[in-house]
Amino acid sequence: MAEIILNVDVRDGVGTGGARAVRRAGMVPGVLYGGDKAPVAIAVNEKDFRKSLYTGKLLGHLVTLKYGKETQPVIARDVQFDPVSDRPLHFDLMRVDAKQTIKIEIPVHFINQEQCEAFRQGGSLEVVRHAVEVKVRADHIPEDLIVDLAGHKLGDTIRWTDLKGTEEVEPTITDRDFVIASIKTSSAAISAAADEAADAEAAAEAEVAAEVPATEQAADEAEESTEG
Repeated sequence: MAEIILNVDVRDGVGTGGARAVRRAGMVPGVLYGGDKAPVAIAVNEKDFRKSLYTGKLLGHLVTLKYGKETQPVIARDVQFDPVSDRPLHFDLMRVDAKQTIKIEIPVHFINQEQCEAFRQGGSLEVVRHAVEVKVRADHIPEDLIVDLAGHKLGDTIRWTDLKGTEEVEPTITDRDFVIASIKTSSAAISAAADEAADAEAAAEAEVAAEVPATEQAADEAEESTEG
């Protein structure tokens, strides 16, 4: 059962003018599409919509759309925000069957970075994919896909098979074990290593230079002993 219920109203006004009128009324305009039905212009109370957004379980998850006494499982596919105020401006909902297999992007979440020795050695995480498109049943969509960084080393490449939470999902890329991220040596670490090498070389040269007079003295003493 979906954890979020969106109570919506069907709206008559479409286009820019209609959307602005909906927002002035304290609602967020949206569109319901998919299945074998025509798209429907809808709206939802902005305060309720914000509460659903803040749970983190709205976008990309199965939710229940409610209109009067009718209910419909849907997937929130997109939400547009005002770039300045971050106010939700528009949303898209897709009709689905709860047992239907759909394609959807799932975010990748990296954990236990503090337990990864590579980062204490100057390594840095280079993320190739922040999300992965998968095929999954609508009522089994995971919150995220997990990368546990504990135990990883410098130079490690993290791939699809390293992810946790993939038991009920299948990637849409099937021809290879694709890369999610890698742990690389940072430029700062390379510079520090170069400095250490230079310091070690300078110390070795100083040690050799200190040994030269002693060697010459030993040779002179040996020469004097021979002459004597």
